[in-house]
Amino acid sequence: MTEQGGLRRTLGVGDAVVVGLGSMVGAGIFTALSPAARAAGSWLLVALGVAGVVAYCNATSSARLAAVYPASGGTYVYGRERLGEFWGYLAGWAFVVGKTASCAAMALTVGAYVWPGRERAVAVAAVLVLTALGYRGVTKSVRVTRVIVAVVLAVLAAVVVACLGGGGGTAGREPGAGVAAVGVLEAAGLLFFAFAGYARIATLGEEVRDPARTIPRAIPVALGVTLVVYAAVAAAVLSVLGAGGLAAAGAPLVEAVRAAGSGWLAPVVRVGAAVAALGSLLALLLGVSRTTLAMARDGNLPRPLAAVHPRFQVPHRAELAVAAVVAVVAATVDLRGAIGFSSFGVLLYYAIANASAWTLDRSAAARVLPGAGLLGCLVLAFTLPAASVVAGAGVVVVGALIHAVRRTLVT
Repeated sequence: MTEQGGLRRTLGVGDAVVVGLGSMVGAGIFTALSPAARAAGSWLLVALGVAGVVAYCNATSSARLAAVYPASGGTYVYGRERLGEFWGYLAGWAFVVGKTASCAAMALTVGAYVWPGRERAVAVAAVLVLTALGYRGVTKSVRVTRVIVAVVLAVLAAVVVACLGGGGGTAGREPGAGVAAVGVLEAAGLLFFAFAGYARIATLGEEVRDPARTIPRAIPVALGVTLVVYAAVAAAVLSVLGAGGLAAAGAPLVEAVRAAGSGWLAPVVRVGAAVAALGSLLALLLGVSRTTLAMARDGNLPRPLAAVHPRFQVPHRAELAVAAVVAVVAATVDLRGAIGFSSFGVLLYYAIANASAWTLDRSAAARVLPGAGLLGCLVLAFTLPAASVVAGAGVVVVGALIHAVRRTLVT
């Protein structure tokens, strides 16, 4: 940060696109396909399209808001400025809760690909190691993100080529006729987990040059590239494993290349998945701890969490608190549960973003996308697995009660 408390504007459109790709084209595609296939069957690609449409509406709303409010904080700022202090708080709470679950999902992904059968132990170890790095001020630069994105894209391209060139398998193929519409929507909600990273572009409001121009350009480009990559990978894996085989897969991309007769590629896929998941986990831990810091400074979370280490200049208490919660979640919740819980929190976050964008322009044409995004977010959130909805709604209610109690004590 500068001496005046602002961040340096150094990122252009290309840099912002890379940040978005680094947040989206990562571990989500290695993990979300299996639980989504259980819900949607062979209608998986339809569910992916639904998730992509909702993500596009959200991205458009986020871009419009970021152009008006070019400050760090994303919907935590937008909700506060457009809807009122409570909605900004609720967006921040949903973000912290949802992204904490995302951290657990990424940690479990590392475990699933690095040491199958010992996923939880590896997940907890990954959280501890990366927290130790972050505690000493280690962060990802755009240059490092470029390398990670290049590695992941190369691995995904290899998977697509191997699957399409392997003649296709037959194991686990199932027709999609028996899947209800609610199953497709549930799968779309789970797949949304893999798209949610474009919010990282919007939160760069203080760090990009000409944010009113850069952010609205970068978000659709990053989202479009991600959707094309995901569709290609999903279609290729389905062609080999079928819906049933994909639904049962613990490490779906590894099992797909093996079924396609390219078993030699399996270790490469495992390494790619681990790199993607570790990169996403590090970014998420840093992002959640910084949002926690901001909310603690505003008094919306315990103020001791706003402490900054005098030597390393990091929010060390926030980092340790986030790491402790993530480690407990990773040690006790399965991957599908973490993904569903994360999706609920993030969908609520974007619902507030769309509601905020709705207030920017009163014309009917300008309200089409934020209205569709708001409705889409709420529908997908409440068609997630019942356990995810109950847990997510419960945590949101707890957050609202904490806010109410705090307001009562202050007044």
